[in-house]
Amino acid sequence: MGRYIIRRLLQAIPVLLGTTFLIFAIVYALPGDPVQALAGDRRVDPVFAAALREQFHLNDPLIVRYGYYVRDIFSGDFGQTFRGLPVSTIFEGKFQVTFKLAATALIIEAIVGVLFGFWAALRRGGWEDKAILAFSLLLVSVPTLVSGFVLQLAIGVKLKQLTGTQILPVAGVQDGLRSYLLPGFVLATVSIAYLTRLTRTSLMETLRADFIRTAVAKGLPRRRVLGRHALRNSLIPLVTYLGADLGTLMGGAVITEAIFNLPGIGQQLFQSVYLRENSVVVGIVTVLVLIYIVANLVVDLLYAVLDPRIRYE
Repeated sequence: MGRYIIRRLLQAIPVLLGTTFLIFAIVYALPGDPVQALAGDRRVDPVFAAALREQFHLNDPLIVRYGYYVRDIFSGDFGQTFRGLPVSTIFEGKFQVTFKLAATALIIEAIVGVLFGFWAALRRGGWEDKAILAFSLLLVSVPTLVSGFVLQLAIGVKLKQLTGTQILPVAGVQDGLRSYLLPGFVLATVSIAYLTRLTRTSLMETLRADFIRTAVAKGLPRRRVLGRHALRNSLIPLVTYLGADLGTLMGGAVITEAIFNLPGIGQQLFQSVYLRENSVVVGIVTVLVLIYIVANLVVDLLYAVLDPRIRYE
């Protein structure tokens, strides 16, 4: 197991270098002068502009600038913005907000998606299966921008008028973990639909397997057959999807954070792209790539827990 983890970590190095170089090249290939963007419509002092370009190696070839960036990254330095602020300082508190939001959405989609998919598989062809299918299609069809504002209006305004109390916060992070429940559900809506269909398909295939027939023929209780044998062997594709979806949720939280006024990394990414703070954009993407790599490694290790036939030598 230890050698497998080391091998996977070594394989992650070229993946990290390749993805960060691609993002680095795309960001710095955007049209416009990032130094001039600091002053807006005013003219930048030529001496000041030349000093900034020298400090941030903007006059060097792209591969040389990327080499400086990689050197700083491996020493724990994400660089500075053109305004002189350390990128790591900008990250403080923002990644925690986005990670809490993504983790809440992941838990919600895992619980709701697996339960709905499990129930649909057991009631295949019945009205429950058709209702769950319609519900999942509805979740996929409604954009996050619409569902977020609708839930804000329904829970934050209409429900509060009926009950006289605020059931769930609809903006900000002042209420701790409760502040992430509603935006977490909004962020997870599309993933809930996909996970529901994936769970239904995976469980139906497992229920037709020979070892399930054998377990039933041996007289095992239905609860044990479904829980220990069928559901456990159906979890491998679900765990794969959830592991990959963590990074997707963090990267796609821009709209949700804007709707619910969450000071996360999504809003920071949008502002940094608008202000041409290239070092911040590349730093955010680098951290997201690291999260993808770690999540995929954890998923691979969970395979051996879920299926005893899988061993890493």
